[in-house]
Amino acid sequence: METAPVFTLICFVVLVFSHSELSEEADVLGVEGSISDGETLISSLETFELGFFSPGKSRNRYLGIWYKNSPEAVVWVANGNNPIAEQKGVLTLSDTGNLVLFNQTNSVIWSSNVSGTAQDPVARLLDTGNFVLKDNKSMPESYLWQSFDHPSDTLLPGMKIGWNLKTGEERYLTSWKSADDPSPGNFTYRLDKNGLPQLFIDRGSVKIYRTGPWNGIGFGAVPAVQNLVFKPIVISNENEVYHTYEAASEAITMRLWLNQSGYVQRLILNQRSSWDVLYSAPFDKCGSYGSCGVNSICSSRRADACECIKGFISKSQESKNCIRESSLDCQKGEGFTRLVGVKVPDLLKFQLNESLNPTRCEAECLKDCSCTAYANMNVSEGRTGCLMWFGDLFDITEVADMYRGEDVFVRLSASGLGLTNESKKKNRVAIILVSIISSAIVLGLISFIIWKKSKKRDVVLHSTRMEGEEDEREVPLFDFSTIEIATKYFSFGNVIGEGGFGPVYKGNLPTGQEIAVKRLSKDSCQGVEQFRNEVVLIAKLQHRNLVGLLGCCIQGDERMLIYEFMPNKSLDYFIFDHKSRALLSWKNRVDIVLGIARGLLYLHQDSKLQIIHRDLKASNILLDRNLIPKISDFGLARIFGGNDEETKTTRAWLLWNEDRGLEVMDRILEETCLRSEVLRFIHVGLLCVQECPEDRPPMSSVLLKLTNEEATLPQPKRPGFFIQREPFNNFSAIKMATAFTGKELTISMLQGR
Repeated sequence: METAPVFTLICFVVLVFSHSELSEEADVLGVEGSISDGETLISSLETFELGFFSPGKSRNRYLGIWYKNSPEAVVWVANGNNPIAEQKGVLTLSDTGNLVLFNQTNSVIWSSNVSGTAQDPVARLLDTGNFVLKDNKSMPESYLWQSFDHPSDTLLPGMKIGWNLKTGEERYLTSWKSADDPSPGNFTYRLDKNGLPQLFIDRGSVKIYRTGPWNGIGFGAVPAVQNLVFKPIVISNENEVYHTYEAASEAITMRLWLNQSGYVQRLILNQRSSWDVLYSAPFDKCGSYGSCGVNSICSSRRADACECIKGFISKSQESKNCIRESSLDCQKGEGFTRLVGVKVPDLLKFQLNESLNPTRCEAECLKDCSCTAYANMNVSEGRTGCLMWFGDLFDITEVADMYRGEDVFVRLSASGLGLTNESKKKNRVAIILVSIISSAIVLGLISFIIWKKSKKRDVVLHSTRMEGEEDEREVPLFDFSTIEIATKYFSFGNVIGEGGFGPVYKGNLPTGQEIAVKRLSKDSCQGVEQFRNEVVLIAKLQHRNLVGLLGCCIQGDERMLIYEFMPNKSLDYFIFDHKSRALLSWKNRVDIVLGIARGLLYLHQDSKLQIIHRDLKASNILLDRNLIPKISDFGLARIFGGNDEETKTTRAWLLWNEDRGLEVMDRILEETCLRSEVLRFIHVGLLCVQECPEDRPPMSSVLLKLTNEEATLPQPKRPGFFIQREPFNNFSAIKMATAFTGKELTISMLQGR
């Protein structure tokens, strides 16, 4: 049955593949060592290669770093401005601790330019793509120099673009001049540190593209798939402001590339060792910065993309700029028109106040005669703020549901809102008449609504039961308004996760209980059937290692599941974070693996139904306050009966056959773990991914083998999917994400690199 994912979880929990530390001499350049043209350094897991290359049709030679299995994907260049004319370049490491590049005339054309003298310098190419220089004797844990501090045209996971606030140094991407010339081109991709961080593409000093501001979980007007495939990060403190990102899974190989045409593309390596474009920005005709002038909004869904904001008119037939129909006079009756789901105006003249709630934000804007618009923005995870604009509004774009848009409230005069004195009088009369009629209607409908709700509750509860079962379990229904208030009206700041089902929000009930709300996305590929399936399954499945369902909410098109909240987040939060993983001791990790195994055993064998989860991964393992693992997300589960016990999976092994299994162990565990236990866990995991399903042990046997030191373990056979020092199967991982259209993720083949 479903034993293959156990191997992956064992590897995740017990092991962390410390790529940078599994080194061979092929990745190291020592003192007085050298690399001549034709020789290369290769990172320990053969992911990256450093050496000399000629781009495109050029015959010039450059020192660079590229993906070993995709040599055309050059990610860093040392001497872009100083090419070597012949194949006679040499890179050396001096005894003082400097990398020095010589050309054919033995002239220095590039150097790491490290000040001071290192006692025991060594340079190493890491599996992150970072080429680092360190002093093994005096500063073994820090770098004297690293290529990540000097980006070219590519941003790799873990690289930073942004500002060192103490030195004033800025890191940013610069495009190549052409495909044949890696010298600095016309375009840069950088982080604006003023106000809320935003990302820009510039041509010289001219902006040509802008994301929306950072909102705590992502940049505005960027495809929401970002949180499914990669995790964007912004760090802002007194020392630095920078942006970086992490891949959502180690199985995903990706890079961000600023090409020679001024487009930034997020590329993902597929199983054919070629690159697919996840998205490219600017996205469409409205992506160009300021394409519609001031006080207007751009929509790619209209033939004439540009349109003045309500209350504004075109300045002239020749101009794209818009002006107010009637000026603001700071008199009573002024109000706001709402722009829904847009990229907010650029932060040219603005004010941010993090202490104001939505109601006070509106009042504060009305109080200031120069305030022209406001928005309630998430400024960081869990924190909101009042953002107010002053003067003209520029670069507003209507965004589709696949992007992260905000609601902006634009200030209008009373006449701009259509509220003249005469219309106000008419409105008062109309309001009185409507109130009288409405009161009569409402009184007549109250009893009907109460009756209808009770019938609806009966229908909903019945629909969450399995037919033919005597011990039917009812699922409590939550009122939609209760969930709205609990999640702060589904605020971005309350988002704690996102998957194919839709976003997951943290909430607080009036009783003080913390909850997690999974909201079915209206354009999700997972629909009502999957929702019903999960409600039925979780309601029936009760186990210490399964997440607890508190209830559900069904109203109109809305479908939501309400779970118990897990304060320690999910397992991937610990094992993929260098600091957090130190919090998991060897005992913690063993307990987590065994808890997962017990939960799976219950699903496969001990419950009344045979359940195969089908989406078991680190992010679907939640941890409670005591680090007890809880298997979550049954949206893809299937009820299996009889002998139908086969399910497909793909995983790979690396070092077992070389009798080097312990080399992949997390170094943090060296002093606390039992090495024999580590090897037994790896051994059991490999048994779970053997090519023939009939060779794989059932979960009852897996649990016995994990907990019994005396258990006899057969030699594992070849896994069903085996990769040896080749790229992981990224495309299969990407297909699990939600597409922009709400279907499977589709990747457009725009152009390779």
